[in-house]
Amino acid sequence: MKILVTGAKGMVGQALCANLKNIRDGKNRTRPDITIEEIFEYDIDSTEAQLEEYCSKADFVFNLAGINRPKSNEEFMQGNFGFGSKLLDTLKKYNNKATVMLSSSIQATLIGRYGESDYGKSKLAGEELLFDYAKETGAKVAVYRFCNLIGHSRPNYNSAVSTFCNAVANNLPFTVNDRNAVVELLYIDDLVEGMYDLLEGKEKRCDYDGLEPVESENGRYCYVPLTYKVTLGEIVDLLQSFKAQPETLVMPAIPDNSFAKKLYSLYLSYLPTDKFKFELKMNCDDRGSFTELLKTVDCGQFSVNISKPGITKGQHWHNSKWEFFIVVAGKALIEERNIYTNEKVSFEVSGDKIEAIHMIPGWTHNIINLSQTENLVTVMWANEQFDPNHPDTFFDPV
Repeated sequence: MKILVTGAKGMVGQALCANLKNIRDGKNRTRPDITIEEIFEYDIDSTEAQLEEYCSKADFVFNLAGINRPKSNEEFMQGNFGFGSKLLDTLKKYNNKATVMLSSSIQATLIGRYGESDYGKSKLAGEELLFDYAKETGAKVAVYRFCNLIGHSRPNYNSAVSTFCNAVANNLPFTVNDRNAVVELLYIDDLVEGMYDLLEGKEKRCDYDGLEPVESENGRYCYVPLTYKVTLGEIVDLLQSFKAQPETLVMPAIPDNSFAKKLYSLYLSYLPTDKFKFELKMNCDDRGSFTELLKTVDCGQFSVNISKPGITKGQHWHNSKWEFFIVVAGKALIEERNIYTNEKVSFEVSGDKIEAIHMIPGWTHNIINLSQTENLVTVMWANEQFDPNHPDTFFDPV
């Protein structure tokens, strides 16, 4: 398959092209039914000759080109309708009936119902142009009315989320006019997965009931079903919690497939390079060091313990707290004793064969560096964050 992407240097175009190349080059094997031979990238600085060549060869067209911040309103129609007409005329010139996808906007749905904008009018005109093209040529078309897209894009341009991410990451001022305002957002990676579905002929089709897509097998439009409705206040509060993480070490809850998880990834893409690295506090003494690495909202914390040669650490027990000790470098003896029955167990472990050992509630435990020359490095996980006011840690030699 040869794929033409117009608007290839825009936010969606760049992400889509990068991911199509992963499939083309065999780096992404999650879509075995998609075979890509060539990807033609067309943008505003491309030539007429390139458009002619690409339209003569393409088997599939993603038309992402468009105008959303013109110098004058007339440019909306020129960019969103005029280029679409030019593209389709060029395909017809070569009798190319490749499938054409159009990136439209939910703003087109507003026309004649909830309000009007020149941007929405131009998008609606582009849609009708494509539907007429399908009737005339018999080519398959796929029109997507996207809501607000979020991905790495220019801040202070057309994405409030990008503006907020950039401002928080770089300590810049920003304004939230209404914290309770609700926005519907489509994350760029979810959009790309939707485009994979389209390439496989598995796209979701819909009609519109007001502003809401209603899935329909023979729907006129296509849509990506996974979007998120959140308030501006929720967005900026999440961003502030992400910003605080290097200081607090607390990782906010980011469940799989949640908006928070995707927003965190987007936020990190705006970090200045001098914030890629942050210092951790090492608690050092003559035995070695202990460093907290990461704390979570509901799954405890991770730490790393370094013991000098011959050193014994631990010698304590917990009522409810429990841990994993994982030696990653060096050799150690881990001992545990039940404080009620005096039953005792021991484990010799090393970084040559990495194993996880439970530290059981009610069992006092220690870890002994068996080497007289090498440091012992142990990764430790506890099921709760350490609370100095309620440490649940009691000295008792094994």
